[in-house]
Amino acid sequence: MRMELAATRAASVGYTVLIPARLASTRLPRKPLADINGVPMIVRVARRALESKAKAVVVAADHADIVTACRAHGVQALLTRDDHLSGSDRLAEACVLLGLDGREVVVNLQGDEPLISPALMDACAQLLIERDECVMSTAAHAIDEAAEFGNPNVVKVVTDANGRALYFSRALVPWWRDGYAGGVQQLSSPRPLRHIGLYAYHAAFLRRYPKLPVSPLEQLESLEQLRVLWHGERIAVHVSDERPGPGVDTPEDLERVRAIFAVSPSR
Repeated sequence: MRMELAATRAASVGYTVLIPARLASTRLPRKPLADINGVPMIVRVARRALESKAKAVVVAADHADIVTACRAHGVQALLTRDDHLSGSDRLAEACVLLGLDGREVVVNLQGDEPLISPALMDACAQLLIERDECVMSTAAHAIDEAAEFGNPNVVKVVTDANGRALYFSRALVPWWRDGYAGGVQQLSSPRPLRHIGLYAYHAAFLRRYPKLPVSPLEQLESLEQLRVLWHGERIAVHVSDERPGPGVDTPEDLERVRAIFAVSPSR
C-alpha cells in the first residue's frame, strides 16, 4: 500500500527547475553569457533542463542582459535583485515572484553546468518527493582517484545508513585512519563521495532558508548547505553511478566544454 501511495505521489507531483544566474564572475567575466558554439551558456543549461521531466524551467537572473539573452532563445527568465549573497537566496525570491505553492518541488540547477544530465535532475526531485523527513535532496558520486579526493575544491559528503547527509567538507572525509596514515595513495572501500552541486527543495523551505542564521561551519567551509544541517534539518543524497559532465568555472573549463559541443552539437 505504501509503495502504491508513493507511486501515486510521484506521478502527481511535478517539479520546477530554477537556474540562478549572476552576471559578475571573478574568474570568468559575464559567465552566464559566455558563448558555447553560438549559444549563451545559460541557454545551454536551460535546454538541458528542458530535456528532464520538469514541468517548468526558469532562469532567475540578476541582470537584464541575461533575461534578454534567455528570452531571445525562448527560455523563460525573470529579473531578481542584484544583492543576493547566494544562489539559494536568489531562488527564494524567484519562488515568491512565481507564486509557487509551498509543497512545490524546486530543483536548483547551477547556471554553469551545460552538460548536466536531465536524468540526474529527475532523480534528485524524485528522491525529495519520496523522503518526507527531509527538506532537501542533493546528489553525489563515488570518487575513484586519490588526487581528486585530496583536492579541497572537490566537496565531499558523508551519509548515514539511510542515505542522509551527515556532513559536507572540503577536507578528506571520511578519514581512513590506517589507510591514509602515510598519505592518500589509495582509497577506502566503500569509496568516498563527491558532492554534486544540484539541489531539490520544497518551495516553502526554500523561502525560509534565507531567514536561517548563517552557521559557523558554513562560513568555515564556504559551503551554504551546511546551514541546513546546522539547524537540524535533513538532506537526502542520491548517489549516481555516473559522473556529471564538466562544469565551467574558468576560461580553461569553457574551452573544454566548447570542444565537447563542437564534437556533439546536438547536446
